[in-house]
Amino acid sequence: MNVVECDVPSGSLLSREGIEYAYFRDSYRAPLSRSELGIVDVFFGIFAHHPLWMKLLLIVRNKVASLAGLDAPTASDILHVEIKDRYVVGDKIGVWPIFALSENEVVAGRNNKHMDFRLSVLKVPDGNRMSVVVSTICTVHNLSGKLYLLFVVPLHKYGVRKLMASALAAGRL
Repeated sequence: MNVVECDVPSGSLLSREGIEYAYFRDSYRAPLSRSELGIVDVFFGIFAHHPLWMKLLLIVRNKVASLAGLDAPTASDILHVEIKDRYVVGDKIGVWPIFALSENEVVAGRNNKHMDFRLSVLKVPDGNRMSVVVSTICTVHNLSGKLYLLFVVPLHKYGVRKLMASALAAGRL
């Protein structure tokens, strides 16, 4: 089984209302061959290994966003991912603040004037094994948020699947 599109799992810490009313949402599932990994290790197994071309796109996007007055990670944040021994709600994991954290799920994201987004990385039972589901929900606040998503969604969909598939192929999951 490779990376497949799925529904946001019902057991997720993502708000049901947030999921229902999201302007955009998606979820992708992949098998975990290393089910002993903690959720933070699963998160970084996926999101700490961006290819250079993706890092460069993120740096450009974030520079444009910061020029527009939006809260965005710096180039240094993208290029030098800090991995700590322990995380709590309110800490940054990668480049995003943590909104919810449990043994099997981390929900991170960002609130901005054009939109809010949440990213969930959740370990779920899948038959007799475990899988990871990466879900994203976005709530837009204005036309700028809608225009932003118009351009970003195709790259997001490709990028998340690519990061998950690479993590599988490299044995990080």
